[in-house]
Amino acid sequence: MRIVGGRWRGRRLLSPKDQSIRPTTDRNRESLFNIMSHRRPQQLEGRVLDVFAGTGALGLEALSRGASRCVFMEKNRQAATLIDQHIESFGIDECARLIRADATRPGQADEWGPFDLVFADPPYGKGLGEKAIYALVAGNWFADQALLILEEKQGFLPERLDGFELMDQRDWGETGIGIYQFVTP
Repeated sequence: MRIVGGRWRGRRLLSPKDQSIRPTTDRNRESLFNIMSHRRPQQLEGRVLDVFAGTGALGLEALSRGASRCVFMEKNRQAATLIDQHIESFGIDECARLIRADATRPGQADEWGPFDLVFADPPYGKGLGEKAIYALVAGNWFADQALLILEEKQGFLPERLDGFELMDQRDWGETGIGIYQFVTP
């Protein structure tokens, strides 16, 4: 695993020791960021929230490509350790931080939010993405017109998310990616 674009392009990322963490592949990250850079490049310069962050690859990729700050939300101990190690080794503690929390119960956004770009890469096929998204909306984690990227097993993306407009949907191998825009109520 490596950063595929931006100032840290080619930099290697630490990998999980087992299959309990499923990082977004380099190829899928590259495709996703290419789509976003053509559709909504301003989103890549804002504040990023990476929920179910795993190794932190999506948030780190966003920082590499110009995001101003990133909050990683992860409850898994092994994943949180990897994220902490990435923050330290990249020397980015002024613009990145880890919140060890369950994304389905995040509470209220703090002074680092609300966020312009939100990545949600939950464990596949369990409905946790939708549950987390609605909890994040209730906690004011989404900025006006924020972009939401939801990664799920192919065929498991919700057809509709209340409060969001589907902008694009792609299937890459076993992975489905939904790109949504938050529509402020």
